[in-house]
Order: sequence, then structure tokens, then C-alpha cells
Amino acid sequence: MSQSILTTRIREANARGKKALIPFLPGGFPDKERFFQELDQLDAGGADIIEIGVPFSDPVADGPTVEQASLDCLINGTCLSWILWELAKRKGRYKAALVLMGYYNPFLQYGLDKLGEDMADAGVAGCIVPDLPLEESGPMREALLAHGVDLICLVGLNTPIERMKAYAKVARGFVYFVSVLGTTGVRESLPERIKTRLTDVRQVFDLPVALGFGIKTPDQLAQFGDLIDAAVFGSALIDHLRAGGDSASFMARWA
Repeated sequence: MSQSILTTRIREANARGKKALIPFLPGGFPDKERFFQELDQLDAGGADIIEIGVPFSDPVADGPTVEQASLDCLINGTCLSWILWELAKRKGRYKAALVLMGYYNPFLQYGLDKLGEDMADAGVAGCIVPDLPLEESGPMREALLAHGVDLICLVGLNTPIERMKAYAKVARGFVYFVSVLGTTGVRESLPERIKTRLTDVRQVFDLPVALGFGIKTPDQLAQFGDLIDAAVFGSALIDHLRAGGDSASFMARWA
């Protein structure tokens, strides 16, 4: 099978001497109309991949910032069908590759085969599902892959080497390394032992490595050097938008 567009986007950024930038924004945030204005700004501002959150009522991996944004989007009527429908109307509009991040329940209810087809029709290249364990991921992985959509694996500080090797057999796109034992949200510092675990990840996987959970500023990335290829940031962006900023000014800090 050909190389994933997600792998390609990250490698292209690295070839330009930079970490790939992966901003996260819940679908429909701050509101349905402005969401696509912000998406345009993220794309124009240098995002290599844009991670779009699928709002869910019980986002177990997310901290207060993302959780509240997700609930706000649900109240405003955002759902998986709306996100895919609106993205399909804009297919080909974005230079950045698109990834959906969401919980398994909405995807399963949507229907996995239809999900893969509609993601491809919407120009979505990958999917992140934090509450889907490796042992139960086969049906979704196969349904997405049939349409060229990657199911992204997540590993973290407490993932044993042997389990990483099991993920490596099926991983595509990139590896999402969760930097904390906890939920999403900005943090002033990141655990020192991340470096040790990232070294393990490098030895096991031959895919790009993206660091996420707790990233607030570009300065936090310098300490990891070549151990990471990309950075995911969401809570800091949401806070910036809630404070009256826009995605263009936020991305200017990173680009």
C-alpha cells in the first residue's frame, strides 16, 4: 500500500527543517459558521495536519478545556454527520491533511463501512480514537483502510515495549505519543522521562512521532530535539479563541 498522506505531510515539514504542526479544534467551535473560518486560518497559517474533534458527551481523555468546548458544540448541534457533510462540500480546499479525533461510540453508531467511505469523500486522511484498545480495533482499522483512511495509534508513558511492537505491526500515518498520564490540557512543563520513552518509540516504529497532550508553547518542543517529528496542540488554541483571538494570530507564534 502507498505511503500515507499523513506520513508524507510530516516528512515534508521535517525536510524543511521544522516540526510538523498539528492544531486540534473541536468541530463546530467556537460556533458552526466560525469553525470553518478558523479552519481556513489554521490551514493558511502553516498547519501540516489539522485534527478535528468529534464532540462527544463523555470525552474521557480530555481535560476541562476540550471537554467544555465539546459540550458547547453538542449544544449547538454539531455531530459527526454534520462535520463530514460540511467537509465533503469543501474537499480539496485545504493544503493540510485532515484527521478526525473522536470516541468510538459515535463512529460505531455511524457504521464503520459507511464511516470509511464518507471520511474519504470528505477528504479525511486519518482518525484518532482514544478509547479504542488495540485488541478491539481490527474492524474499524480494516473498514477505514479499505478507503485509504489511517487509524492512528496512541502510545504513552506507560505503554510497554511489547505492546508498542504489537501496535507497530498495524500502525499507519504517524504515532501519537501521549506526553502525560492524564487528560488533555496545557501544562507549564512536561515529564522528563518522556525522552526515555520517546527513544523507545523511535526504536520500535518507523513512522513519524507526534507529541501531544499538555503542549502550550513552541519552546516546550526544543528539549525533545529529533525525538519528535510533530506537535499536537489543542487546549492552548481553544483558550486563545475563547479569549478573543483567532487562529491566524495563534499560528503566527508557531510558524
